[in-house]
Amino acid sequence: MARVENKTAIVTGGGSGLGAASSELLAREGAAIVVTDVNAEAAEQTANVIRQRGGKAISLEHNVTEQGRWQEVVAATTSEFGDLDILVNNAGISGTGGGPMEDVAFEDWKRVMDINLDAVFIGCQEAIKAMKVSGGGSIINISSIMGIVGGAGAAYNASKGGVRLLTKSVAAYCGANGYNIRCNSIHPGYIWTPMVRNIVQFVEDLATEDDLRRMLIEKHPIGRLGIPEDIANGVLFLSSEESSFMTGSELVIDGGYTAV
Repeated sequence: MARVENKTAIVTGGGSGLGAASSELLAREGAAIVVTDVNAEAAEQTANVIRQRGGKAISLEHNVTEQGRWQEVVAATTSEFGDLDILVNNAGISGTGGGPMEDVAFEDWKRVMDINLDAVFIGCQEAIKAMKVSGGGSIINISSIMGIVGGAGAAYNASKGGVRLLTKSVAAYCGANGYNIRCNSIHPGYIWTPMVRNIVQFVEDLATEDDLRRMLIEKHPIGRLGIPEDIANGVLFLSSEESSFMTGSELVIDGGYTAV
């Protein structure tokens, strides 16, 4: 039997990168997938790949900062597939770029918080409402190693650190109320995705993506950067009953970055 057979998952930011890989793997293991993304075409592309492989998927355009849209997405999910069993809060953006902290515009700070932290809170809130009625589920919040250590800029570090502690709070709350909802965070190292490749424009000493890649590999004792499937495997584990005794935990998948 597939590891998430007969479950339904919402994956935000599912149009590319970690979200697309997670959507495709969960579908391969038996889940029906609601792929959401602010880029509707990208979301549909992921959903179409899943359907072509024989899986179940729909796509929805989704600005994760809008609470009303969250409510519509959850309603569409339960209408199409029944109960909501899994939420992967994956959508996010990188930091505010380079430059001194004292020069970061407050509006840039707020935008990072709005997408990376506030939207995760809204997603958790709406998922709890649906899952507590249906008997439980698993919420997986994609944080970062930069939610554990500093070095990526104040806004990004604070947003991802906030996701880490929000996850623990949700886990404790759901457990205390008997909701049978688990909530865990994943903390990826540097995964070679378009968002990571975009970093090159903010680092003065780096001329090309190859320069960036070499610099980042040196920070990972395992000797390589991650690929989206590395994180998707963690998402699958936390979605399945194999992790039934895990809640409020941090799953660090970082090639040893935080070990040194």
